[in-house]
Amino acid sequence: MTKVSKVTETGRVSKEPGPAAAPGAVPAVDPRLLVREEGFKGYLGEFGRRMRSGELGPLPVVVGLLLIWTIFQTMDSAFLTPENLSNLSVDVVGTGLIAVGIVFVLLLGEIDLSVGSVSGLAGAVFAVLNIGHGVPEVPAFALAVLCGTAIGALHGFFFARIGVPAFVVTLAGLLFWSGLMLEVLGSNGTINLDDEGFVATLTGYYFTDIAAAYGLAAVAVAAFTAASLLDARRRRAAGVPFRPTSEIALRAGALAVLAFAAAWVLNQYKGLPLALVIFLAVIVALDFLLRRTAYGRKIFALGGSVEAARRAGINVARVRISVFAIAGTMAAVGGLFLASRIASANQGAGAGNLLMNAIAAAVIGGTSLFGGRGRTWSALLGMLVIQSVVSGLALMGIAAGVQYMITGGVLLAAVVIDSVSRKTQKASGRA
Repeated sequence: MTKVSKVTETGRVSKEPGPAAAPGAVPAVDPRLLVREEGFKGYLGEFGRRMRSGELGPLPVVVGLLLIWTIFQTMDSAFLTPENLSNLSVDVVGTGLIAVGIVFVLLLGEIDLSVGSVSGLAGAVFAVLNIGHGVPEVPAFALAVLCGTAIGALHGFFFARIGVPAFVVTLAGLLFWSGLMLEVLGSNGTINLDDEGFVATLTGYYFTDIAAAYGLAAVAVAAFTAASLLDARRRRAAGVPFRPTSEIALRAGALAVLAFAAAWVLNQYKGLPLALVIFLAVIVALDFLLRRTAYGRKIFALGGSVEAARRAGINVARVRISVFAIAGTMAAVGGLFLASRIASANQGAGAGNLLMNAIAAAVIGGTSLFGGRGRTWSALLGMLVIQSVVSGLALMGIAAGVQYMITGGVLLAAVVIDSVSRKTQKASGRA
């Protein structure tokens, strides 16, 4: 008989008789249980084990972001000023929202090449309805978003029901919706939005009261702490590994330092941007959808193995269609934020490097191109990296060509890290 590790009510490890193991086999012990026994030393050991087994998490992108910020700050002291960081926090929102939708598609192991065109079409639809036909802004906004949802669902239908590869469907969509956007805008090509209207305020409004930024930071820390304690209590009651209060306090403290530092920086300029609040709210809500609901688990299951998911009773076609509908919705919302940033809808919307930046942000942030691994926070981290490069090069007056080369290099590095990580995990038996 072997001894099986089990967590006790105090969080300690006990050994109980279990089924006999095969000769030469290594007993399976949840490493989180050993961490509770060994304290800080255990955390270091667990960290080393995760690195050796390829479970890097967000570490590479965080290290890369800190390196980028350090380099640009040494080259231009204006980079880490409150004004530049505040502008950066708003600039990441439009493309970042599109990248959140890309995360969902990548979790299936698929790709959506149409999101740039859909974002431009959504801005054009809103502008024509509101400016050209006098439809109030809120209904026009809702119709533009629903347009993106319908387009995404249509792509998903051709992919999931007809069997057309997602690459082909969305490539056709890229061309078709770009052409439709030009037709919607008409001969003028550009429609200016109301500078004081609802859409313009999405990226132009700031909460100038310092209590807003600090209050949001306090709410974020309190919510994280409460959720962590509740989760630990639930896991303890179920008799499975849980985080001790000391670890929760450490994590909450680190989040508090980061959140209040960000609030302080934002308050040094114009205050808390409304666009950033909306972006963070969307990320948190969709992260909850992915990690805490049955629907989210179905998405991860499809990314891991479609056949296994089908045999488990998951309606594969329905989930696929819904994921592409989410991607279309986020593309439309992101397009409206991009239109808000320049207060207009024009023929150049959705073109250029928007599509590549959205995909690159999701991948650089840690979402796997092979499916089954990623979080909505990947969009935020990836966009911070890309926009930091853009902002730093702009301050230094360097040509856009260099920006493309650097972004391409960072994207390649992210994919290489992902590939090596997957191979390491397979070699260690954790894939």
